[in-house]
This record gives sequence, C-alpha cells and structure tokens, in this order.
Amino acid sequence: MPARSRVIASLLMALALAGCGREAPRGQKPPFAVVTQKAEPQSYESLVTLTGTVRAQVQSDLSFRISGRVIERNADVGQHVAADDVLARLDPTEQQADLKAAEAGLAGAQATMRQADAAFARQKTLLANGYATEAAFDLAQRARRTAAGSLDAAQAQVAMAKESLSYTELRAGHPGMITARNIEVGQVAQAAQTAFTLAQDGPRDAVFAVYESAFTRKLSSPVIALSLVGDPSVKTTGRVREVSPVVDAKTGTVQVKVEIDPNGPVLPLGAAVTGSGRLRLDNVVVLPWTALSARDGKPALWVVDPADRAVHLRPVTIALYAKERIVLGAGLKPAESVVVEGGKFLREGQVVAVREEGAP
Repeated sequence: MPARSRVIASLLMALALAGCGREAPRGQKPPFAVVTQKAEPQSYESLVTLTGTVRAQVQSDLSFRISGRVIERNADVGQHVAADDVLARLDPTEQQADLKAAEAGLAGAQATMRQADAAFARQKTLLANGYATEAAFDLAQRARRTAAGSLDAAQAQVAMAKESLSYTELRAGHPGMITARNIEVGQVAQAAQTAFTLAQDGPRDAVFAVYESAFTRKLSSPVIALSLVGDPSVKTTGRVREVSPVVDAKTGTVQVKVEIDPNGPVLPLGAAVTGSGRLRLDNVVVLPWTALSARDGKPALWVVDPADRAVHLRPVTIALYAKERIVLGAGLKPAESVVVEGGKFLREGQVVAVREEGAP
C-alpha cells in the first residue's frame, strides 16, 4: 500500500475511535399522533335476518280412543282432508258384539217396563174400586220404579256401546293437511297412540330459532318482513305472536313464532322463509373496530386524559359486535375522547398529539 494511502486510513480510524468516545446529543421526540373520537351515547339499530319454516298455528295429534287392529288407512302425509273424513279404522268386531249385547239388554228392560206399567195400572184401578190392598199397590209401584231404573241403565249401555263403536273410526275433526303418519294396516294401535298429525287450516306462523342474546335488544318495529327462500319475490309481513319461555338445551336457541299476515300471499306449509327485523340498543356508544384493544384478555379502549393528554387503557363492556363497528354498553362517560387509530403503538400514560376523527 502506498504511504499516502496508509496515512489517510490511519486518520480515518482515529476519527472513528474519537467519535465512539463521545455520546451524540439526543433531541426530544414529538408526541405520538393519534386519531380520537368523542363518546356520544345514542341508539343503534341493526338488521337481523333469520331462516325459519312455515307452520300451522294449530297442530293436532290424532289418535284412537281405544286399542285395536288397524284394518283401513285412508290418509297419508301431504294429503288435505275435510273435517268428517275418516282417516283410519280399527277392527270393530268386539265393539259390534258389545252393542248387540247392550241392545238385547235394552229390549229385555223395555219388556219388563211394559209389564210393570201394566201391573201398576191394574193395581191402581183395583185399589180405586176397593178390590186391592195398599200393600199390593205399593209392591206394583216399587216394581215399576225398579223396571224404570233398569231401562235407564240399559239405554245408557246401548249409548256407550254405540260410542265405543264410533271410536273404531278416526276422523280428522278439522280441515287441514296431514303432516305425519305413524300407523299401518295390520298394526295393533294402542289407545292415545299418535296416529296422524294434522296441521289445521287457518292462521299460520313462521317459526324461527333465535339466539338468547338477541333478546337483550328491542325491536324497532313489531312488523317482521317475511319472504320465501325459494322465491324471494313472494313477500309478506308478520308480528311476533309467541316467544318460548325456555331455551332449547341442544341448540341454545329460543323458539319464536311470528304470525303471518292473513291478508298477504299464502305461504305453503313447511316452506323455508326468511324473516328480517331491526333490533335497537338505547344509550350506547358506537366506535370503529380499530379502537378496540385488550386488557387481561378482556375488551379495553385507550382513553385520552384531557388534562395532560396522556392515554390510559380502560376496560369496557361490548354490547354488540357489528360490521366494522363495536357497540359499547358500559365503560365510557359522555364526551370522553377515545383513540380510534394508532392504539396499537401506545403504552400506559404516554402523551399523545390528538386529532379528532374527521378533522383536517
């Protein structure tokens, strides 16, 4: 290496070592700039859309009142039936025999009654003419009363036997559509065993499974917009008619029945429908989702102290997570400034330069 180059290299090394021995002056850093928003309590509405099914308001489980073997079935699922239609029949042999026995007993009771009437009339005439005693008349009168009681019992037995025979026929009772069938010909049906399920004609409901958290909010309007999933052009409205008082243990939802407007288009039973309604929260604060931070695994926000412009992380309660928004239920006071941009780079007590959202 030439001598001149060695001299220059030595001078540069000396300057570098001299610079390492002195600390460069440090200037004060400017406050970190953040964007804030004032906490302003307000009402917040959100559109909720759920899918449900159309059902009849009244569904009946039809069953025989007596046990017996099914010999006839005249209805099936999806069939519309009238009120007097016979849906199924049981073997009536036993009931017919009981009716014949009751009718025979009635015939005997009627003959006994006629005989007792004649004997009473004869004793009454003889007593009036002085040819019979009071004891004989009383005996005829008691026999007549006994015969009358036996006749009443026989008539009741016939009525019961006829009614029991009518139980071998299962009638719809109301016009409607069969939605379920649980019997077959040849099967021995037990009394009170459900044979058919009938969806009665008349008012219909749209039934939805709603998560329990939705009930923390109020409906902005009682009117629910309904439309068919298969044909969204078919639209109508409804009103909430019934809310189940219990939560379904399997799904964690609550059943809600919305009465469909009877003056609108007729929605077929079993059809899938969508229901839309607006839920409202009162006295809440709505902020951008970028404002959300966390403290000990729980939601928190950076709040700016107006006295010294220092930020503090404060736990809050989230009432609702919306699209690009968070809705606060508690944790902020009105007019407090909340950091909505830049919160990821803050630390507790840090002084910031504040610019409100929307300001130039």
